[in-house]
Amino acid sequence: MPSRLTAFGVTFGIAALMVYVLVTGSDLLIPLAIAIMIWYLINALSRTFEVRLKVPGWLALTLSITALVVGLGLIVEMISGNIAAVRSAAPTYQANIEKLVAQAVELGGLKEMPTIGHVVDQIDVRALIGGVASATAKVAGNAGLILIYVIFLLAEQRTFGRKIEALFPDGDRQKEVQDILSDIRDRTQKYVSVKTSLSLLTAVVSYVVLAIVGVDLAIFWAFLIFLLAYIPTIGSLLGVVFPAILAIIQFGSLGPFLVVAIGLGVAQFLIGNVLEPRMMGKSLNLSSLVVIISLAVWGSIWGVTGMFLCVPITVIMMIILAEFRQTRPVAILLSADGRV
Repeated sequence: MPSRLTAFGVTFGIAALMVYVLVTGSDLLIPLAIAIMIWYLINALSRTFEVRLKVPGWLALTLSITALVVGLGLIVEMISGNIAAVRSAAPTYQANIEKLVAQAVELGGLKEMPTIGHVVDQIDVRALIGGVASATAKVAGNAGLILIYVIFLLAEQRTFGRKIEALFPDGDRQKEVQDILSDIRDRTQKYVSVKTSLSLLTAVVSYVVLAIVGVDLAIFWAFLIFLLAYIPTIGSLLGVVFPAILAIIQFGSLGPFLVVAIGLGVAQFLIGNVLEPRMMGKSLNLSSLVVIISLAVWGSIWGVTGMFLCVPITVIMMIILAEFRQTRPVAILLSADGRV
């Protein structure tokens, strides 16, 4: 009994220390985690180019990096263009909001209607601008750090094999470690590549729906839906709610709102609940309850970034835990069907 209590205390202490490090070191660890996911995405694209186009590895890696850089450039240009569009459409949005508020006040039987001016008067504009500037500076700083991490990961990946051979001279142990690392790489890269493809499909379908209805900033909302698709459960919901709210603000009526909400909702449901399980198969094998819990845990530790990274991090944890006899029961509990 004392030995069990000691083991439990050591385990609890290690877990508490890990949480403390994850929280206090978030400024350093979050850019590193994002860089690792970008590195996985680059390698997944490189492998796809190498297999589909039948090109050498160095050329496939060059093409994947080029595609990623071009994509980021297009995203930056799109966001800057949409900021100008929002500014020009702001008076129309404000008029529609006031009309909707008036209708709500009338239905609710209130005597005095709150105006947009009342709300604006309560906002400390100077603090708001300072907060936005601080957040922008932080993102820019992290972008530079992420780029440095990605460059060094790409430069170091050719030496990983030699380092494993030097660390584990025993042939059997070396093969076991290489199999574990290969399993982590393959399953994580499959998740990243399949999830990216499905997120892109969701964004394209959503753009078609938004364009047919005539919703402003359709390309921007499609891009936002693409990003939100990486967040389990909550991301799909937000990907429907945000554009639907804009539709009712833009048009000031329920018709476009219902079309957008139903169209995007059906697309999210079919892709997320029918197509995604078929393409993912058993590559992840995570329990749905575990996915929700990991979403809450990593979201509370690392915020929105943790929500994006919760699934691949949990998959990696399950693979590692399954390789050791003492921790294998935990991996079984994390799995969907008990097979790890």
